[in-house]
Amino acid sequence: ANVKNKETDDTTVKFDDIQPQDLIKFGMIPEFVGRLPIVATLDSLDQKALERILVEPKNAITKQYIKMFKMDGIELKFDEKSISAVAKKAIELKTGARGLRTILEERMLDVMYSCHFEDNIKKIIITEGFINKESKPIIEKFERKKTNRKSA
Repeated sequence: ANVKNKETDDTTVKFDDIQPQDLIKFGMIPEFVGRLPIVATLDSLDQKALERILVEPKNAITKQYIKMFKMDGIELKFDEKSISAVAKKAIELKTGARGLRTILEERMLDVMYSCHFEDNIKKIIITEGFINKESKPIIEKFERKKTNRKSA
């Protein structure tokens, strides 16, 4: 027998040639299998596909964050390496596209709440180090004008 490691085991290859008889043998009742006109398998998404999901759709999660921060008058940017880091983390966790939102929400939560306590934040840049919990995001602030107060 060929013994395979879990890391090298690709489940999509196993299901490429699945037939209705296989589903019945697996335990599904024939009446249910008969109502399935097409049996299709899906390949897992690669890193490039996950990166595209993060930035390209009209309602992409990164665009949603940019819009939320814009409502507070803050410019938010994701650098390319941060997008790659989120996609890599989703692959590591084997969560696919559904895990992208969870990963970003976990990292962005503190940033969203802390920016409300400072009224001079101009721009926030999300970096790869921030996504990997190695550093903080880059924050650019407005320069406050000093006022000359005369003591009475």
